[in-house]
Amino acid sequence: MTMTAMRSWDAVLAVPRWTSMAVLMFMMASICYDAIMRYAFAAPTSWSLEINSFLLVYLAVIGAAEAQRHDAHIRITYFKDKLPLRLRATIDLATGLLGVVFCTILVWRGGIMALQALEHGERVSSSLGTPMVYPYALMPIGFAALGLQFLIDALTTLPRLMGSANDEAPSHD
Repeated sequence: MTMTAMRSWDAVLAVPRWTSMAVLMFMMASICYDAIMRYAFAAPTSWSLEINSFLLVYLAVIGAAEAQRHDAHIRITYFKDKLPLRLRATIDLATGLLGVVFCTILVWRGGIMALQALEHGERVSSSLGTPMVYPYALMPIGFAALGLQFLIDALTTLPRLMGSANDEAPSHD
């Protein structure tokens, strides 16, 4: 991948990074406000639970590509780290390609859900009546970004797979 393309992709991912931080701050403030209103004044908000539920989905789905980009997902690599370099690269390539397939399916099915919600005018049965197209649209957007990041990961693994002359397991003293 070219450095310009990677810098552009980093700039694209900066938007969800900063919006996720803002969403998290809003969630913290609104949940605190709701708790104070509920327990101190016996007057809970009618909107906090619904909005924060959707924002939690936003954080999980939209932030996934950023987490993948920075290799921040939780995993156990004890056994993988003991494998030969070529086999580790093969596993990384397979993981990236399977991630692309998985994300493609979720983009496709999530897009269908969002379009059907728009077509049928689906709304949440609450006082806000939020159109379901908005939370449903988060799925194809977030998984498209995650799938693109998986593809980038797979492509950056190819040179390691092709040029891995040292095919020995790393020594862990």
